[in-house]
Amino acid sequence: MVMNMVQNLTGTDALTDQVIAADFLIAAKTGVKSCAIAITESATPEVRSFLEGQLTQAVALHGDITELMMKRGWYHPYNASEQIKLDIQRAQTAMNLG
Repeated sequence: MVMNMVQNLTGTDALTDQVIAADFLIAAKTGVKSCAIAITESATPEVRSFLEGQLTQAVALHGDITELMMKRGWYHPYNASEQIKLDIQRAQTAMNLG
């Protein structure tokens, strides 16, 4: 069942590197947000210090994934028109799969 959903989303029988990277980027961004929230709600300096280290690692990971996606042409954060073209292309592909 999961493979059928993946095939419907990607048009292939397996996850593509681009789909995996995009999902990983979203997860990394969520990790950054979660760490930041946890820091603001931590009760002790020790916990806050630990979480600050986790936040630093999460931000670095997000940066690494972003850099990879930019190098591969999968993400254009500094060129809105290119990103919009890519997003439209992906949306059209998804609509044609349905």
